[in-house]
Amino acid sequence: MTGDTAVEIRVQPAPFDPGAVLSEFTARAAHSGAGAMVTFTGLVRDLPGADRLSCMEIEHYPGMTEKALAAIGAEAAQRWSLGPVLILHRFGALRPEEPIMMVATASAHRQDAFEAADFLMDYLKSRAPFWKKEKTSRGEDWVAAKDSDEAALERWTKG
Repeated sequence: MTGDTAVEIRVQPAPFDPGAVLSEFTARAAHSGAGAMVTFTGLVRDLPGADRLSCMEIEHYPGMTEKALAAIGAEAAQRWSLGPVLILHRFGALRPEEPIMMVATASAHRQDAFEAADFLMDYLKSRAPFWKKEKTSRGEDWVAAKDSDEAALERWTKG
């Protein structure tokens, strides 16, 4: 499957149905000869405590964001033997429990699909150019990068 990886990037404001996206991706993966698929869907989660999240506002820079996601996908395609890859991320105002993003990878064997999906998630979490602002009854706060996200990247850079 190496060299035949098609990385699809979707950056959109519209909600998506994870089941419908999965069905569409499954057809593409099966057609590519894949024997394994891994998907991850991220949801907007509410905040613990009294300051409930009313909205997560996600901003991006059109053009730059898609280019960065394509580079992350291309890196995954170089590292693992993959069939189709999907990176879908929303922007705009999202409410708790709404799907915010989805990654799907397909491969002949499960290990490549699992590792590539994990790699993509780690890089999306820390390197994708999205800016997130949480809106609560207390006000608005930009979401800062976490040390744990940076630490997760280290395992992909060690030889």
